[in-house]
Amino acid sequence: MRLLAIVELGGYPNLIPLYQSLGYSVEVVNSQRKARSWLKKHTPDVIVAEYNAQSDFRDRSSNLETLMAILQKLPQVRLLVFYLPEHAERFERFRALHPVDAAIAFPVTEDKVKAALADLSP
Repeated sequence: MRLLAIVELGGYPNLIPLYQSLGYSVEVVNSQRKARSWLKKHTPDVIVAEYNAQSDFRDRSSNLETLMAILQKLPQVRLLVFYLPEHAERFERFRALHPVDAAIAFPVTEDKVKAALADLSP
């Protein structure tokens, strides 16, 4: 199984050992641009990404808009999103428009991630 971790902001433990212990081959990128490039060549089973809502995005409401366009063509890929509690309202609006398989509010812990990934497993 493959997992793509998009770590743009961080602020939580290094989860790579956890992902690997759960049987995932892990690729880590630090931008949506690098994620797009990687997704052109590979299809993961799971993507773990951070929701970042900023008012300075010109044509989108968050950092995940472009990723969601790619995932429309990859409906089998499961998406786990980490979000800040202060962005909860915006994230819920985003989630109403886009399929998010699981979400975890900060603080992100290994136990929460492990439980979420267990729910996403086939």
